[in-house]
Amino acid sequence: MEAHLSKRQVTVITGMRRVGKSTAVKHLLSLVPHTNKLYLDLEKANNRFILNQSSYTDIEINLQVEGINFNEPAVIALDEIQLVPNSTSVIKYLYDTYPVKFIVTGSSSFYLRNHFTESLAGRKTIFEMAPLSFAEYLIFNEVEPTRLQPFALQAYQPAFYDRYQAHYERYLQFGGFPEVVLSETDKDKEQYLDDIINAHIELDIRLLSDFSVSDDLYKLMRLLANRTGSKVDYSKIGALLGISRHKVKDYLSLLNYTYFVKIVEAFTANADRAIAYQSKFYLSDSGLLNRLAQVSSGAVFETAIANQLANLGTVQYYQNRSGAEIDFILNGKKAFEVKETPTEQDAAVLKHRVKSTAITEYALIGRHRPSSDFRQFIWGGAIY
Repeated sequence: MEAHLSKRQVTVITGMRRVGKSTAVKHLLSLVPHTNKLYLDLEKANNRFILNQSSYTDIEINLQVEGINFNEPAVIALDEIQLVPNSTSVIKYLYDTYPVKFIVTGSSSFYLRNHFTESLAGRKTIFEMAPLSFAEYLIFNEVEPTRLQPFALQAYQPAFYDRYQAHYERYLQFGGFPEVVLSETDKDKEQYLDDIINAHIELDIRLLSDFSVSDDLYKLMRLLANRTGSKVDYSKIGALLGISRHKVKDYLSLLNYTYFVKIVEAFTANADRAIAYQSKFYLSDSGLLNRLAQVSSGAVFETAIANQLANLGTVQYYQNRSGAEIDFILNGKKAFEVKETPTEQDAAVLKHRVKSTAITEYALIGRHRPSSDFRQFIWGGAIY
C-alpha cells in the first residue's frame, strides 16, 4: 500500500471491521510529505454531512473549510465510505476536477467492488486487509519475527517449533484481530471478539440488508461456525434454520462479501466439473470461531491454516472421483493436507492422492510435535 501512495489512482483498503484499516489509513496519511491533507471518519455524522451536500460546490466549500486547498496537490482520506451512498460520485468528481489523491476504506467487498467498478473504473486499486498473520502477531507481541523468514513453508525444525509454539497456540485460540492481540487478559480478548461479532451484524450487515434478518444471520453464523471446513449444503442448512435454501445462499454470500467467511472452491482442470462440486467455507478468524462454537481442536487448526494460506494466494480443495479429498491446493500448484499430529502414514496417503492430479508439489501441515522422528511436514507456525 505504501508504494501506491505516490500513484494518482484511488487507494482503496477493504476488509472486515476491526482488522486495522483505519490505522493503515492514518499511517499512509502520515507519510504524505505536505500538509494539504485531510482525514474524515465517516462514522461521525458531522463528517458524513460534508459529503452529503446537495451540490459538488457545497462539498468543495466544506472541504476547504476543513483546510483543503484544491489549487495544490491534496490527499483526502475517507474512512468507512460505505456509510455515504454517494461517496463514489463525489470522489469521481473531485478526482477528475482537481489534483486530489484519495485513500478510502470500507468493510464490504460487495459495496466496494460493485460501486467502484461502475463509478471509478480505471481510477482505483483495491487492497484487501485480513486479520494479522502469525508473523505480524509476533510483531504486535514484541517478539522478534525476523528469524521466521528462513523457515517459511520449510520442513519442521524442532528448535524453531520450541521457540514459537506457545505463541502459535495463543494465535490459534484468539486469532489475529489487532485489538484482540494487544489485549492483556483472556477476558478482554473474548470481549473484543464478541464486540466484533456484534458490530458485524449491527453495522455491516444492517447496512447491506434488511435489519430484520439479523436473528437468522446470527443463527446462521453459529451454525457455520459449528460446520467450519464443511461443504455448503444450502437445503440442509435451510431446513435446520427454518428458512429457504435461497435465503441461505443469499445470507452466505453476504457473509462472504463482508469477509466473515471464506469460500473455498473445488480444484479441477475442468471448469464444468468444478461447478458440480460443492464449495467449502471457513470462518475468517480462529478467534471468532472459538467464540461462536465449541468445535474440535482440529477444526480450529484447519480454519487457521485456511486463512494463513489465503494470505499467500488462491486456496481451493481437491476431491477425486472416489470422494477422497486433499484439504488445500494453493495457487493451483501445491497440495496441503492438514493433520494435528502428522505421521508417515499421512504422508503416504497424501502422496497417493496427489497422483490423480497434475500437481507435483505437496506437503503435510502439522500442529503438534510428532512422537516419532518424523519431520517431513510443515509446522503451522511457519506459514505466513
